[in-house]
Amino acid sequence: MKNNFKKYKIGDFLTVKHGFPFQGKYFTTEGKYIVLTPGNFYENGSFKRIIGKEKYYAASFPKEYLCTVGELIIAMTEQAEGLLGSTAIIPEAGIYLHNQRIGLISCNEDIVDQVYIYYLFMTKSVRKQIRDTSSGTKVKHTSPERIYDVDVLIPERDEQEKIAILLRNIDKKIDVNNCIISELEKMTKTIYDYWFLQFDFPDDKGKPYRSSDGEMVWNEQLKIKIPMHWNVGNLYTIATFTNGIACQKYRPSEDEDTLPVIKIKEMHRGITEDTETVTVNIPEKIKIRCGDILFSWSATLEVQLWAGQTAALNQHIFRITPKEPYTKNYVYEQLASYVGKFIKMAEARKTTMGHITSDHLEQSRIVLPHEEIIVQYEKKVAPLFIKIMKTTQENQELKKLRDWLLPMLMNGQIRLK
Repeated sequence: MKNNFKKYKIGDFLTVKHGFPFQGKYFTTEGKYIVLTPGNFYENGSFKRIIGKEKYYAASFPKEYLCTVGELIIAMTEQAEGLLGSTAIIPEAGIYLHNQRIGLISCNEDIVDQVYIYYLFMTKSVRKQIRDTSSGTKVKHTSPERIYDVDVLIPERDEQEKIAILLRNIDKKIDVNNCIISELEKMTKTIYDYWFLQFDFPDDKGKPYRSSDGEMVWNEQLKIKIPMHWNVGNLYTIATFTNGIACQKYRPSEDEDTLPVIKIKEMHRGITEDTETVTVNIPEKIKIRCGDILFSWSATLEVQLWAGQTAALNQHIFRITPKEPYTKNYVYEQLASYVGKFIKMAEARKTTMGHITSDHLEQSRIVLPHEEIIVQYEKKVAPLFIKIMKTTQENQELKKLRDWLLPMLMNGQIRLK
């Protein structure tokens, strides 16, 4: 046993409380209180805001289930691969509701530092033990009792605090960057909506077109009025959709150079040591590069601007290539907007849309602006998208540093003075 480290069962120093069974019939799309779900966790840990997809609660509830800032929660259900046992720290008081699929962790502060425990649950050893003892086949579940039985080695409390401070400072910078990215994304979406949904792009006098009585004509396909001389097409009109392949066909030999394989989980948490690889000698059409648009079309419908290294594209994800005269930033926002329609269609039918087919894309209907409007739009939003990309890449480097330090700090390979 490492010097100054002691062996414990997790149940020796913390308890896990189940959440409240909030009733789905009282869920709304806006309000004051947000019901926490496993979707509020990143797979490798930390709190995830799901802007635009929040579940608000419009009925009374026991006030003990209203979370306070700094409380530590844990995902008890594996809604997505790798999520089981993920922890997060509540970022704000008086907003979030402790739901039944979430555990609330209370620590014995005489033995452990709560923030240290937050990072302890990120370690492979803890996660593996939680997963190995979980129940369920398709969807994994754990329980407080199973968590209590996990074996851990932890240092003295003063060293726990030092480790927690170092790792938390890195995460605070990541959080600041995430807020910057979120605000920039709101700005780009607002501009897109203003120009291409409300049709208040600048007219030849620099005034908002529709609000300044710009000429609008009825379009029978869309059942709305659109600007004079604008056209209607589908998503295939503005971009090419290239599907990934089953990458197991391209496993590398022992001495070959490799590329990481981008699956849906890599879209969510980036490239990790668990990411699969393929030979670099794969078809060029399934290679993706920094700045490419990715669209996961199966199960999870999501559009993303890839900010990572050159990689291989797995099946169930499209690489989107804009067609002239449409720009990458315009196509990204247009597709993100239309995916919202696909999701609403599924919600209206009270079903989960399993995947997007070529028929869905063919049947889509979108307004096609003039080329000069696209050029003006690109000048307006390009600096914002550049800032998003640079900040995202900075976060990737910070996460690499944190993830490199975490196991060595937790197992005593690195000691802090």
